[in-house]
Amino acid sequence: MPGSRTGRPPVQRAVRGPAAPRPSRENPVLGLYTRVRKAWDRPLTAYYVIFGGSMLITVLGLVMVYSASQITALQMSLPGSYFFRKQLLAAVIGGTLLYAASRMPVRLHRALAYPILAGAVVLMALVQVPGVGVAVNGNQNWISLGGSFQIQPSEFGKLALVLWGADLLARKQDKRMLAQWKHMLVPLVPAAFMLLGLIMLGGDMGTAIILTAILFGLLWLAGAPTRLFIGVLSVAAVIGTILITSSANRMARLQCLGATEPQSGPVDCWQAVHGIYALASGGFFGSGLGASVEKWGQLPEAHTDFIFAVTGEELGLAGTLSVLALFAALGYAGIRVAGRTEDPFVRYAAGGVTTWITAQAVINMGAVLGLLPIAGVPLPLFSYGGSALLPTMFAIGLLIAFARDEPAARAALAMRQPRFGRKRGAKGSAGPRRWNTMRRRAPARSSGER
Repeated sequence: MPGSRTGRPPVQRAVRGPAAPRPSRENPVLGLYTRVRKAWDRPLTAYYVIFGGSMLITVLGLVMVYSASQITALQMSLPGSYFFRKQLLAAVIGGTLLYAASRMPVRLHRALAYPILAGAVVLMALVQVPGVGVAVNGNQNWISLGGSFQIQPSEFGKLALVLWGADLLARKQDKRMLAQWKHMLVPLVPAAFMLLGLIMLGGDMGTAIILTAILFGLLWLAGAPTRLFIGVLSVAAVIGTILITSSANRMARLQCLGATEPQSGPVDCWQAVHGIYALASGGFFGSGLGASVEKWGQLPEAHTDFIFAVTGEELGLAGTLSVLALFAALGYAGIRVAGRTEDPFVRYAAGGVTTWITAQAVINMGAVLGLLPIAGVPLPLFSYGGSALLPTMFAIGLLIAFARDEPAARAALAMRQPRFGRKRGAKGSAGPRRWNTMRRRAPARSSGER
């Protein structure tokens, strides 16, 4: 081997092999989807979404009630914060009901079904008693409690139908009676029609629609066959058509669909058109909180049925999409609770509450957007009205209780670090627990959430 110029032997260099292929970069969209999917599959996700989403909707609703109701209160020679203070009081009472409902065991919820139904029927009957019932905007659905406080019993009829219907269907399922159509319909449908009749005596078509949606939701969860659905829906459609065509006010609301001028022929579409004006003037980020123009007497019911329009004007498209996203998350979490439980009562009650809140939100926002007739129903947890807020917050407490009661959620809550006392892992303490995933009929696996 020839030497180098320095006299040293040449250095033998290692022959490089083929370069190893670089690992391909992970798709960021796919990675985000995987992380979100894993986070959503955790045991306490539904609990956090229901609690956090409902609280955000309620707090934002309080802010918008204060903004939208100031001018109305001043026009009535009342303090500007009058409606806000009443709504805040209702929210505090509703928060107490939510906490109580979230801590009640399922058997106590079932025990309350019949008392709540009986109380709602009595109050709804008292509305029609002269001197007791009070008419508001042409509908006699209120009872005066003295002073400026009134209560609308039909709002509690929604909660009564959910609890009583869920308990009834659960007991019949335990006895394997739901395979026969007569046991599925009786006495659920006659009792629902009784509540609908009491509501329609006062002329409240909007609340009747919500109650009908709850009834259909319960029947769907019970596994009603298609022909049964078609039969009940046909009867409801015939009755609804008769009620609409027999009322000039309801026909006028139907004719305002798609109206772009306040006076569309012989029909006055002032409220519907000015709701569209409010949304259109908001742009992407709105005119600013408190800067609405339509609430200065142009838009009727700005703080109740049409508060979504004021939200669009002041907070813009970003604000309205945020509200829509919160309701979508709340509805999806309710469906998850109903779909991942083995308890029939929990499934029916969670499905009924979810149907109630999502149907009412869709009807309210659809009317403001001009896609549906104005039904006169408030936006749940958002619009002004203590009678609507109290039973809705109790129903949210039901969903929270059901989400906490799942086996995986109970285990996750039990493994949380205690605020006081010995820490987990100390001498004499039990080791970490493991729980099953919340997916129904899935093999057991561990979860890392604490």
